[in-house]
Formats: sequence, C-alpha cells, structure tokens
Amino acid sequence: MWVCLLLKHKMPTINFSTPEQPPGDTRRKTNDASSESIASFSKQEVMSSFLPEGGCYELLTVIGKGFEDLMTVNLARYKPTGEYVTVRRINLEACSNEMVTFLQGELHVSKLFNHPNIVPYRATFIADNELWVVTSFMAYGEWERVLGRKGLLGLCCQIACFPPPLPFTASVQFFSPGSAKDLICTHFMDGMNELAIAYILQGVLKALDYIHHMGYVHRSVKASHILISVDGKVYLSGLRSNLSMISHGQRQRVVHDFPKYSVKVLPWLSPEVLQQNLQGYDAKSDIYSVGITACELANGHVPFKDMPATQMLLEKLNGTVPCLLDTSTIPAEELTMSPSRSVANSGLSDSLTTSTPRPSNGDSPSHPYHRTFSPYFHHFVEQCLQRNPDARPSASTLLNHSFFKQIKRRASEALPELLRPVTPITNFESSQSQDHSGIFGLVTNLEELEVDDWEF
Repeated sequence: MWVCLLLKHKMPTINFSTPEQPPGDTRRKTNDASSESIASFSKQEVMSSFLPEGGCYELLTVIGKGFEDLMTVNLARYKPTGEYVTVRRINLEACSNEMVTFLQGELHVSKLFNHPNIVPYRATFIADNELWVVTSFMAYGEWERVLGRKGLLGLCCQIACFPPPLPFTASVQFFSPGSAKDLICTHFMDGMNELAIAYILQGVLKALDYIHHMGYVHRSVKASHILISVDGKVYLSGLRSNLSMISHGQRQRVVHDFPKYSVKVLPWLSPEVLQQNLQGYDAKSDIYSVGITACELANGHVPFKDMPATQMLLEKLNGTVPCLLDTSTIPAEELTMSPSRSVANSGLSDSLTTSTPRPSNGDSPSHPYHRTFSPYFHHFVEQCLQRNPDARPSASTLLNHSFFKQIKRRASEALPELLRPVTPITNFESSQSQDHSGIFGLVTNLEELEVDDWEF
C-alpha cells in the first residue's frame, strides 16, 4: 500500500537525504503497524496550530477535482476555531509510484519554504488512506465562476441578504478574492489596471526570488497560481511543480527534467523548457513565465491559448513574442472596429470576441483595448520574454525595475481598493433573514455541479 510507503518515509514530515530526489521506494508493504504509524505521525504533524486529525474538519461542498481525478477539494470548517479552509484529499491507494514521489516533493518544499508571499500549508496528514493538505480558503472567484456556469450567480446577492441556516451558511460565508485568474475571468475580462498588476507581480517576484535563492525552479507561474487573500495579500502557489537544482550537495547550472502533469501550463513555459535539449534550463525560465503572466493579467487572457502544443513550440522558438494590448501595440484602424471584428491580439492568443467591451460615453462601446500602459510596463514584459534566457533579468533585479516605482503603499492596503468592484463577502451574521426562497435548492444544485480541475 502506498500509505505504508509514505509512512515509511514519514510523509509528509519528509526527511530526504537530498531535496532534489525524494525517495521512491516501490515496495508495497502492508502490516499491522500501519494504523499505529498513522496515529503516531498525525500527532507529530502540526502547522500553524492546525491539528492533523480528520475529525477536526467539517467537510462542506466539493469545489474542485484534480491530479488525474485522484484529488478532491473541499471547502471545510476547522471545528476548533470555526475558520474556513480548503482541504485537498488525495487517494493514495490509487496513486502510482511516480505520483507518490511527486507528492513527496510538493510536501517537502511546503515544509522547507517559509516566505510571506508563498501560500502556507496549515496542516498535512494521512486519514483513511488519503493524504489531506489543508490551506487557507481563498476562492471567491472560483465560487463565482462555478455558480455562474450553472446560472446560479444571481443567487449570491440573495445569499448576502437572506443567509440560509447552517450548514449552507458555512459553505458560502467565507468569501475572498481567490486566484488572479478567477478575478480576470469574472470581473476583469479585458485585463486589470496597471497598478493592480504591479502589486501582484511584485509579490510574485518576491516569492520567486526566495525560491530561486533556495535552489529551486518553480516551473508553474501563472495567474491561477497567484492567490489574493481577503486582506489583499499576494501568495504564490503551485508548489507541486518545483524542482531542486541541487545535486549531490552542489548547485547545478541547468536542469533537464520536464514538468510532470504540465499539459495545462504549457502556454506559460519558456522556450528552453519546451525544447528539451541538452542545453537545459534554469531559474530564468520562471522569468519568462512572469512575462506571460503579465500579459495574461493585462489582456484578460493568456497568449498561446488553445494553440496546439507543436505550433506553440514553433512560435516560441521562432521568437514570436507576446505583448500588452493597448494603443501602442494595436493599429489605430483596428481600435475603431467593433471588438468582434478586430483581429488584434498578442500575435498568438484567441479572438477578442472573448472580451467584454467597456462602455463609453457615446452610443457605441469603445474598443476593450483602447487604453495605454506605461512604457515601463512594456519594457518590463519585453525583458521577461527575451528569447535568450541569459538576457532575462533575475527576480531580484526585476524587483528594482522602474515599473514598480508606481507602488506607494503596501499591497494589503492598496489591492482591495484597486480590485473594486470586487467586494469580498466575509460576514453574513448581521443580515436579516426574511425569505429563503430559492436558497435551499442551491444546495442541491451545488452538489450536481461539474467542478473544474483545481490548479492551486
């Protein structure tokens, strides 16, 4: 059993001899000591005072699936404090040896890393042959996107005014801005404003600077792995794809490993990672991903979206570079067209018909990209997307880029204002219940949703 394998290596209290190569003992052992090992292990594993016991968490609505459908993501309530959290439950019995090693690597770095811009794991433990990973719940956008897909979004306003009794109140009470991708999917379809992006990317680069100094490459920087808490703090997630560049006690100049389970991250990967040749890649590959993410946040969609992998690779290897969409990159004649007729894009992305036109003072809507980003922002993106990795600045160098000089306050103070009209709903207690019509049916509808893959 893989549970025994994980316990043999004291997962997730992992103690690897070398961080870049977690042990992958393929032996399957079952014995009477398994339950005792689990119990002993659970008592030892505590993060931020969250108890590693399944009974301490009330599992509420399923909000996602992932990891080859072996992972179920629940919104949950931590019973001792009433705090709402996200619980990822991975079925270890169905995991292959490669998957177990992959999970070991994620949990190793989660315990190794300690930085204010890296999402913290509140607890990890094994319960009933499942690996449980507990993190703070930051998924306002995810909920809104899921509800909207089934035509239930309008009920959110009713919920705020007329909260139903528990347990449903618990399942929706803790709303906060989730990932940056959720925000551009639900509120900023044509992209965020430049200052908000500056605050977000500053947090990402601080996290990457730390990760790179720790000898790792992130390999999965994208908007869905950038989380924003209810108080405006920026976190980088996606630790599963992190790779150590330390081998036999020495830092390697390059690595060659291709990220596993990376189909959905291909548009963000650098040319050298996709190329998979003897030259390999290093931490500068993450900087390319930062540039792609900047375009994603600014344009409302990621470059190379829906492009076949082979064509995407050829575009990147041939030096095709995405850009920010504004008055300096879109021809003037296209800015006068109806958005549905415009072919302006980053040279790579999907049609602008996916964007919602912004209203104007006139009778006709203005073009969604009739805006102008600063020269500093354009230069920042250009530097990140250099075809030659050696020409890209490091994360620490980029933090001193002129693009970030517009930042005058802390992200926790400024982001909540910049993300308006997004207003996190954090408290229903003060609402006066008048009519619960239509609310109770929502519980049943939520249980029937086709949940999306969970990318956090």
